[in-house]
Amino acid sequence: MKKTHLIFALALGLGWNAVSAQQQAWKMVTGKIATSWSEQVTPTTTLPEYPRPQLVRGNWKNLNGLWNYAIKPKNEDKPTAWDGQILVPFAVESALSGVGRNVGKDNVLWYNTSLTLPSGMQGKKVLLHFGAVDWRTTVYVNGQEAGSHEGGFDPFTLDITALLKKGKQDIVVRVWDPTDEGVQPRGKQVKRPEGIWYTPVTGIWQTVWVEAVADTYIAGTKQTPDIDQESLTINANIQNAKAGDVVTVAAFDGSTKVAESLMSGENTVLKIASPKLWSPESPFLYDLKLTVTRKGKVIDEVKSYFAMRKSSIGKDANGTERMLLNNRFVFQFGPLDQGWWPDGLYTAPTDEALKFDIVQTKAMGFNMIRKHIKVEPARWYYYCDQLGIMVWQDMPSGDLGNGWEPRPGVIDRGSDQQRSAESEGYYRKEWNAIIDHLYNYPSIVVWTPFNEAWGQFKTMDIAQWTMQKDPSRLVNTASGGNFYPVGHIIDLHNYPEPAMPDPAVYGDKRAIVLGEFGGLGLPVNDHVWQQKDNWGYQSFKNAEDLFKRYSGFTDRLETLIRQGLSAAVYTQTTDVEVETNGLMTYDRKVQKMPLEKLKAVHQKLYNPALVTLKP
Repeated sequence: MKKTHLIFALALGLGWNAVSAQQQAWKMVTGKIATSWSEQVTPTTTLPEYPRPQLVRGNWKNLNGLWNYAIKPKNEDKPTAWDGQILVPFAVESALSGVGRNVGKDNVLWYNTSLTLPSGMQGKKVLLHFGAVDWRTTVYVNGQEAGSHEGGFDPFTLDITALLKKGKQDIVVRVWDPTDEGVQPRGKQVKRPEGIWYTPVTGIWQTVWVEAVADTYIAGTKQTPDIDQESLTINANIQNAKAGDVVTVAAFDGSTKVAESLMSGENTVLKIASPKLWSPESPFLYDLKLTVTRKGKVIDEVKSYFAMRKSSIGKDANGTERMLLNNRFVFQFGPLDQGWWPDGLYTAPTDEALKFDIVQTKAMGFNMIRKHIKVEPARWYYYCDQLGIMVWQDMPSGDLGNGWEPRPGVIDRGSDQQRSAESEGYYRKEWNAIIDHLYNYPSIVVWTPFNEAWGQFKTMDIAQWTMQKDPSRLVNTASGGNFYPVGHIIDLHNYPEPAMPDPAVYGDKRAIVLGEFGGLGLPVNDHVWQQKDNWGYQSFKNAEDLFKRYSGFTDRLETLIRQGLSAAVYTQTTDVEVETNGLMTYDRKVQKMPLEKLKAVHQKLYNPALVTLKP
C-alpha cells in the first residue's frame, strides 16, 4: 500500500471511530419502561425539526445533541472539569439524557458546548434561542454573561452578536431549580414523586438553536381573527426599524393570495372575504407572509399561518350559557393530557412521538385536549392546529397550600393563597409570557389560570387580567378550584362519575363544564412504571369491564349536555408514572380500549340536535 493511501485509510478510520465514540459516549439510562421512539434517538439527530412554526426563517442551526454537564454545589463557580455528557434537550433526570440524576435546590446544573457558525451567519445578528429551561438560567458566551431568565415553560432569546469571536464559540449555561422547594410555577414536579406528583425536570428540556437575522428584523407577530368582520388584525414587532421601511403582510389560501396590506405603525388589518373557518371537522389554515423592504430591497421575511375561528359563549333556548365555536354550539370533549414521557419526562423522544398523542386522541373521537399544568413545545400546538383539536391551556401551578373546596359556591371551605410578592411576581411574569408565546395558535380556545386551588390567589384580579390580556378566548378561572364570580366558565371536578354544577344556579352567567372526571385505572403488565402500588380512581382487571364502565359514562354525558353541560374532560390520555388511569399505557404501546369502540360511543355527544341556541 502506498503511503498516501495508508494515511487516507487511517484518517477515514479515525473519522469513523470518532463518530462511533460519540455514539458510545451516550446511552439511555435503563431500568424503566420506554417508548418505541426512544430507539430512534441518537446524539446526531436529536429533535432536528424547526422549532418555531409560527415564525419561520431559513438561516438557523440546531444545537441539540451532546453537551458537557456537571452538577456542582450552588455556591461554586463554573466547573473546571465536567462530569460527562448529556443529550440536550432531555432533562438531566430523564433516561434519554443519558444521565438520570437528580439535582436538587442545593446544587446547580452546568452545561457546556461549542459552536461554529455556518458561513451564512457570518456578519449578521445572531440570536440564541432556548425553547424552555427549568428554572433559573444564566447563559455565558465566550466567558461573558449573555443574559438570564427565570421560568420553566416559556421560551427566551438572547442576542449574542457582540460576544462572538472568530472560530469556535464557547457556550456555558448555569441552571438552578428548587422544584417543589421553591415558590415558582413547576406543575407536577416534586422532589419525592408519589401518586399524582412526578419526577423533577431540571435544565434544558426544549430545543436550543441559533438564528441569523438582519439588523432590522421581525421579532414576533400577534394575529387576531374576527370571523364576524371577516378580518385578521396583525401586530408586528419590528426590531430596529428605519424611517421609510415598508412592511407588507400577505395571506394565502394555498398558492392563491387572498389578501395583502401595508402595515401602518405596528398594526394592519387584512380583509378575509368569505373565510374558510377552522374547526375540528375542517381545520383549515391560511398561510401568512411578512416582508420588510427598504428602498425596494428585502431586509427580512418570515412565514407564518393563521386560522379564522371564534371562541365565545352564548345562551341556548333555555337561557343557559354555552361554549361556542364559530358562533355555534359544539360539545367540547377530550382527555386531560399531561404530556409526560417515561423516557424523556417533559420531552417527547421524537417529533413523531410528540404528534402521536394528538393523532391518537383524534382517532379516539375526541375534539379537544386539556393541556394540564404544562406548556408543550411550539410544534405540539402546530399539530393541534393542523389536525383539528381544540386546546384548553392550563397555567402550570406552584406555591400550593391554600384551602380547597371542590364543590363550587360553598362558602368558608375554600380560600385564596396568600402568596409573597416574589411568588406572585413569578406567576404573573410567566403567565404573561406563556399567553404571549401561544397567542397565535388557533387551536387554543380556553385559558385556565388555576387548577384545583393549587396556589390560587387574587382570583378576581388574575381572571380579569387574563380576560383583558386576550379577549379573543374564554377564561376558565379555576378548573375544579375555588369558585369566584368571574370568568366565562364554571368548572367542577368529580371522580369517577360525570356530574355538573346546577344550571339553575350558575348557568345564566357562565358556561358549565366538567373539568375532570373518570380516572378509570387498568394496569397492564410489562407496561407500568413500577410493578406494585399503581393506582387509578377506580381500578379494573380487564379491558372489557373498563369499556363497559366508560361507555356508561358517555351515556350519562349525553343527558347532562341536554341539561346544560358544555364540555367534559376525561382523566387521562396516558398513564403517568404510578397513575394507571390512562387511555393508553405510559409507554404508548397499549391502547387500553379499541379506537373504533371509543369513537363510536363519542359520536352521540356531538349531535347538534342536543342543544338549540337562543335565536
